[in-house]
Amino acid sequence: MVVKFNLPNQSTMVATSFEKIEKEKIEGMKFPEVEVLHAADLIQQRNADLEKALSLGNLDQIKIKIYFEDVSSLRFVETTVWGVTDKRVILKQGIVIPINRIHLIQL
Repeated sequence: MVVKFNLPNQSTMVATSFEKIEKEKIEGMKFPEVEVLHAADLIQQRNADLEKALSLGNLDQIKIKIYFEDVSSLRFVETTVWGVTDKRVILKQGIVIPINRIHLIQL
């Protein structure tokens, strides 16, 4: 799947390819501690979108798409958000994605 959005430090829209995976496969992934977003406004928008995704997940069980990056590739998962901490997004079955590795939340 190709998604267009601003990558950090770029002002134009860029087509970026993300591979879809099932949430159960996230458990075995390795995530570096480096933040993927470098602009404060993008980080703020991601946090706001995560809060909306949490509300949609808890109230209406609506699935959203999370575009993220592990140690080796760009991926996305379509899932319901069950919880959000200061560092992680919690999915069903206790599967987590570090927030600092998320590029985009698509509601």
